[in-house]
Amino acid sequence: MAAGFLDKERIIAGPGFNRWLVPPAALAIHLCIGMAYGFSVFWLPLSKALGIKEAIKCGPEIGFFQELFVTTCDWKIATLGWMYTMFFVLLGSSAALWGGWLERVGPRKAGVVSAVCWCGGMVISALGVHLHQFWLMILGSGVIGGIGLGLGYISPVSTLIKWFPDRRGMATGMAIMGFGGGALIGSPLAAQLMKSFATPTDVGVVSTFIVMAAGYFVFMMAGALGYRVPPTGWKPAGWTPPAAQVNNAMITQRHVHVKKVWGIPQFWLVWMVLCMNVSAGIGVIGMASPMLQEVFGGKLIGVAQKFGELDKPQLAAIAAVAAGFTALLSLFNIGGRFFWASLSDKLGRKLTYIVFFVLGGLMYASVPGSAGVGSIVLFVGAFCVILSMYGGGFATVPAYLADLFGTQMVGAIHGRLLTAWATAGILGPVVVNYMREYQLGLGIPREQVYNQTMYILVGMLVIGLICNLMVRPLADKWFMTDAELAEEKRLAHERASAAEVGSGSGGGGTTSPVMVAVAWAGVGIPLAWGVYKTLVNVAKFFS
Repeated sequence: MAAGFLDKERIIAGPGFNRWLVPPAALAIHLCIGMAYGFSVFWLPLSKALGIKEAIKCGPEIGFFQELFVTTCDWKIATLGWMYTMFFVLLGSSAALWGGWLERVGPRKAGVVSAVCWCGGMVISALGVHLHQFWLMILGSGVIGGIGLGLGYISPVSTLIKWFPDRRGMATGMAIMGFGGGALIGSPLAAQLMKSFATPTDVGVVSTFIVMAAGYFVFMMAGALGYRVPPTGWKPAGWTPPAAQVNNAMITQRHVHVKKVWGIPQFWLVWMVLCMNVSAGIGVIGMASPMLQEVFGGKLIGVAQKFGELDKPQLAAIAAVAAGFTALLSLFNIGGRFFWASLSDKLGRKLTYIVFFVLGGLMYASVPGSAGVGSIVLFVGAFCVILSMYGGGFATVPAYLADLFGTQMVGAIHGRLLTAWATAGILGPVVVNYMREYQLGLGIPREQVYNQTMYILVGMLVIGLICNLMVRPLADKWFMTDAELAEEKRLAHERASAAEVGSGSGGGGTTSPVMVAVAWAGVGIPLAWGVYKTLVNVAKFFS
């Protein structure tokens, strides 16, 4: 019975179903798994999980592998940071491995598995904190949670693109905006919960993990059960698919099988496009706060002193300003996902990425100059634009793939493309962090150590631009024949209408506007709260 309830046939929408119920379902899942971006809120409390007020430091004989099992000293923040790497490596690899399975079983079953993995991983992590066994945290949130991340991230892509063939970019932009917004809700929520649960003998992380896992499970299950897929051949009333003309030659009406994409040059070109865009952006996200502090030092609080000349109270004051800067960047990251992806419906995906690389390159190249003249406004403005395009790159690429490879298996193809994200998650931070250390080792002043890095990032964007310009429509040989497409639809359990599988749970009849409003309020209110909490931090920067 349970298996039948989760089957793809059971979620084919009936006549009169309102497609605007699907984006809130996707957002419900993405807002939860997006907490992966905000997990660093746990690092400082966990680094004092045993010592409570002061960390009990491990001796020099305790290396990383010993830290996985040690129970007598606290974990280093650098060790905890590996969780962040695990998240995005597992996200990319799991999306690549199980993307094809997702296309065949449908978004409901994938969403349920995602909820079980992500929330179950947090519970296992809570046990790891309780027993002070870091390997359990790696297994729980890192591996199992990472699998949930990958499946949850790609679960709505194919479905949304099929529901919104007229607004592909906007549809995927809405969902992927939720992934960026997850930390806006999760980080302040986790901070408040840890404060409530903390005692003289407990930092409150265990209880926080369990409460958040329970809350996330409810939201994610609601999202998974809210998914519906359109009948085969469905299209919005009054919409006609674009004819194959010069101005939309990049949009195919045919379909590519996911098994073929590894051998298609255009796939690897788009892979490089995403990898370069993400590497440049993700490299500065992690260093945004120290970068602002080291470049401008006392100027952030109206003091004419460099970073190394400030005392502890002054350092604390500029750290608060930098936290506001980081919060501001997060808002542009999220807003850019919806703005640029929606704009790509008008500009086309290829031109949108040209804008990313050209404008982004100019912004990176301007940073050393704005830092040199001491212009905080130009410096911050450049990074706000950069982060908007970083988020926009994530949100636009599913529609780019649908244009090139068709919609039949776009979720699975997107899953394979996310290996570019996993690669960028290592490449970007390594370039920025190691270049900084190298420059400091040469004796270059702190306010100048990022200049060379900015030019390297410009070089990455140039590579991405060249790859994007090389993207062309696919040759006929890559597309499925009619027979192959029919077989794939059979394997994907596609039906022409909900009536073919009985009453099912597809949802026939006209959808109540009240139901649509309630669904949007369910995701909109938490997101609005997260934006409000972020704006409070942003105010520190402007004050």
